[in-house]
Amino acid sequence: MPRFVFWMVVLFCALHVGSTPGIIRAQEWTRFRGPNGTGESEAKTVPANWTPQDCNWVAKLPGIGHSSPVVWKDKIFLLSADGKTAMRHVLCLNTADGKIVWQKDYPGVPHHLHARSSFASCTPCVDESQVYFAWSDPDHTYFKAFDHDGNEKWSLDLGPWVSQHGFGQSPMVYKDLVIITCSQEPSKQAGVPEPRESFVVAVERATGKIRWRKDCAINTASYSVPTVRKNESGAEELVMASTGEGLFAVEPSTGHTNWSQKVFTMRTISCPQVVSGLVFGTTGSGGGGNYVVALRPDKEPEVAYEIKKEAPYVPTPVALGNLLFLWSDKGIVTCINAGDGTRVWQQRVGGVGYSGSPIRVADKVICVDEAGVVVVIAAAAEFKELARIDLKEECRSTPAVSDGRMYIRTVSTLYSIGGKN
Repeated sequence: MPRFVFWMVVLFCALHVGSTPGIIRAQEWTRFRGPNGTGESEAKTVPANWTPQDCNWVAKLPGIGHSSPVVWKDKIFLLSADGKTAMRHVLCLNTADGKIVWQKDYPGVPHHLHARSSFASCTPCVDESQVYFAWSDPDHTYFKAFDHDGNEKWSLDLGPWVSQHGFGQSPMVYKDLVIITCSQEPSKQAGVPEPRESFVVAVERATGKIRWRKDCAINTASYSVPTVRKNESGAEELVMASTGEGLFAVEPSTGHTNWSQKVFTMRTISCPQVVSGLVFGTTGSGGGGNYVVALRPDKEPEVAYEIKKEAPYVPTPVALGNLLFLWSDKGIVTCINAGDGTRVWQQRVGGVGYSGSPIRVADKVICVDEAGVVVVIAAAAEFKELARIDLKEECRSTPAVSDGRMYIRTVSTLYSIGGKN
């Protein structure tokens, strides 16, 4: 091959790889915990140890909240709110410098929240043309779509929503649909009629028209975001979790239930994870008794095993191959063999408690405690702590990684880390 042709082929391949969706540095972080909710990135440009002074930039946000960032190309999207008036701030920031590209403000109605919640606890989801936000008060559940320039494209009111903790349902995109669960609890408020409604709804991204709605059992409010699984026949299904329904899967285009198993006795918050052919879900309460269920999915699913000692309640597990890392709310990390549940190691990492979920960035597992201390450990079969970075502000959100950079949101600040070769 002539030298000129050879180098043209090399250049073409380099450009092609750099622009292909899913390549490490070009990965979009499209929903809570990124693509399919796995919380995984193979980016090599996020350092294990850093200081706030090493950040690409630090941006002060209007209002406060626990909404995690999502990223599409050069735009970051997240939700914030005024802690007193419940005014919602729908935000778009620039990845280059952290400056606000656009902001849309919506008046709210103050109402009771759990001490660990906020008026902006829902993570948006994003696709190539639109971004989708949700929030609620006791009388309304708002579900809105905006284009990337901030123009509102459609808006739905999904009705009243009741929970002692506040709203925390995060949507997800699946093909031409955007899907959100509204799993609420029986009302204990005087004058509020029973029964309440609990459901999953799939909305056409382009029009805001409801494609299907699946009614679910009412038990206690659940905040789990669905995960896509390819079943034994090769078809995709949405795996979901709620206290009333347990672990269950639906056909994405119709909402028809493929299988279900009632395996939970307490609240569900984490996203289901599919590892080593098993579906994992967590359940728990503020009073303890948390456990992890590993389900063998099928038309007649069965429980493969359970993990009950030092199990997570709120944080979603994260995997590296067959290793599954269970990061408990109290700061005990357990690494198991996902195939059979055997413990590889268990270590207390401490902290004041964890309401965000861990993510895996290449060979590191990263999680932020409620005081804003970033804990970094090795994603390996042997425990090793790599770093602790104190951001000195409350944090109950989950980091995002896109284009080789990591973004961490504390209650009122957004940090950009890494991406430098």
